[in-house]
Amino acid sequence: MVAPSEATAPPASSSGSSRGSVDLSALAAKVDPGLVDINTRLSHENGGVAGTGIVLSPSGRVLTNNHVISGGTSIDVTDVGNGQTYPATVVGYDRSHDVAVLQLQNASALQTASIGDSSSVAVADPIAAIGNAGGRGGTPSIVAGTVSSLGNAITVIDDITGSAEHLAGLIRVAADLQPGDSGGPLVNTAGQVVGIDTAAATRSHSSDAEGFAIPINDAIAISEQIEAGTASLSVHIGPTGALGIVVQTPTTRARDGSAVSGALVTGVTAGSPCAQSGLVPADVIVSLDGIAVDSPTAMITLLVSHHPGDLVQLEWLDPSGQQHHATVLLVVGPPT
Repeated sequence: MVAPSEATAPPASSSGSSRGSVDLSALAAKVDPGLVDINTRLSHENGGVAGTGIVLSPSGRVLTNNHVISGGTSIDVTDVGNGQTYPATVVGYDRSHDVAVLQLQNASALQTASIGDSSSVAVADPIAAIGNAGGRGGTPSIVAGTVSSLGNAITVIDDITGSAEHLAGLIRVAADLQPGDSGGPLVNTAGQVVGIDTAAATRSHSSDAEGFAIPINDAIAISEQIEAGTASLSVHIGPTGALGIVVQTPTTRARDGSAVSGALVTGVTAGSPCAQSGLVPADVIVSLDGIAVDSPTAMITLLVSHHPGDLVQLEWLDPSGQQHHATVLLVVGPPT
């Protein structure tokens, strides 16, 4: 799987001029040392994603958006505070709330971010968004803005698979967010993190640019669940179990003209358990463990509770409509 792109627009970031009563240079000096730049190498077509992270502990626990690391075969993280680059592992993630926690390997004595209280955020509050705008690395960019509204909902869609996630309870801000800022902090005038920059909205004119952030209280609650190792229907802990296939939303119709629902297989890793089971491109997965799969989103959601080494029951249809069944061993795959 690959990292999702926002349906309303791309992920968020910053650069620009001061606005309102926000002192950008003072905020940057206070916040930057507790941030990291994230570079994720994707399994799909050797692509990559750049994002931002918030340092939670001196030992290298980092909070970011799940879509920054989704589909990653390797993750490198550069700490802004000390300039060092570390390989990172995924502690866990919550795909449905777009939150992930990383652990930097062999990290110590890192500066941490100051975490605020998102329940105190109000409409018209001045804020600033900080991040790795454009994936350029180095000194984070920063842009000032204001809170437009609270409790917003958006839908994010994976460009490759067509899978979708619905995010709710978001802070909407009038601020010029850009790709690369995703996972970066939305801060108040005291330099406290009150949200995670997650998506940009309209970008037709810089004057009306808007974006969305996950309230930090929500993100911290999820990160604490992940760090406690408590899995749930939405929270995955540890390595990801994968089928070794690439799927997308079916675009064809059945012979009777009806729409085909399921997860259309567009690629199968050679030698994988799925390949050995006879699954090939153009097949459509319609069931996993006896539960109907009507979309790539449904299949990915069902896999969240599984890990490498688990056996799952697959049912699929070939292009002629013939039904097939197999028991498939999950392999280690990138986070979803």
